[in-house]
Amino acid sequence: MTDAVIVEDLRRSYGAVQAVRDVSFTVAHGEIFALLGRNGAGKSTTLEILEGFRSRDGGRAEVLGLDPGDRATARKLRERIGVVLQDIAVEPYLTVRETIARNAGYYPTPRNVDEVVELVDLGGQARRKVRDLSGGQKRRLDLALGIVGNPALLFLDEPTTGFDPNARRGAWQLVRDLRDAGMTIVLTTHYMEEAQELADRVAVMSAGTIVAAGPTASLGGRDAALTRITFALPDGCAVADLPVPAALVDGRVSVESTEPTATLHQLTGWALERGTVLAGLTVDRPSLEDVYLRLTDQATPAPVRDLEGSSR
Repeated sequence: MTDAVIVEDLRRSYGAVQAVRDVSFTVAHGEIFALLGRNGAGKSTTLEILEGFRSRDGGRAEVLGLDPGDRATARKLRERIGVVLQDIAVEPYLTVRETIARNAGYYPTPRNVDEVVELVDLGGQARRKVRDLSGGQKRRLDLALGIVGNPALLFLDEPTTGFDPNARRGAWQLVRDLRDAGMTIVLTTHYMEEAQELADRVAVMSAGTIVAAGPTASLGGRDAALTRITFALPDGCAVADLPVPAALVDGRVSVESTEPTATLHQLTGWALERGTVLAGLTVDRPSLEDVYLRLTDQATPAPVRDLEGSSR
């Protein structure tokens, strides 16, 4: 079965500015795919092309087997995708339920309106007017409008902006449930924790091109990076006394290792022999945020490295 989204050598310019430069990626059916990048990196233009809201200058774009730039199939595509933008214009004097019900009427096989109200945790607000909702509640309404048409593919642009931590985690679970039910999801987010929690694969854009792509666990070589062990230097000890090579970084001992289990065994054994503790002990590899910042800080974008096998 063909991929849900296929993008090959996509290009779009605004005058002399190349907003999207030879971008290529695919999104499998039933996958959550995150497109990451700073403001102005080209994410929004790329998604707008895929959603059929903007034309492209060159390259190939295919969404659910259709060309999003083909006006002849535009309606068919709109009936099969859901779109949650950062700011959706809705009638402020309609109630939550009325707003969702009106949108449901645009689709041939919509989800049950009351079911959608409950899914996005607006059951207690169904009869409230849109104008009276909080920012987070309006964002939940945006999500409801995106899924009420029962789409095969859902585009989410910064889906949890304005959510408190509890609401954000609730939204994450909803997105996972939609994926588990067979929906394909393409999202953008500035929350690296969100991308790591949700995405099966990610692509990082910088200056209009993709600089890295692959699973979150291995993006930018995360899986092969050195493990960093840090702790407070015990009283009366010097760094030179430690059983492994170490350095002081911001007042804490820092040890980098390719064999963290063996290194921890040496350090804890040394501490136990001396009756001391390694206070504030932490063990970690570079986070997705660390990798993202490194990739987007590069002055000249490198060719895309698809960690599942090919270079583009």
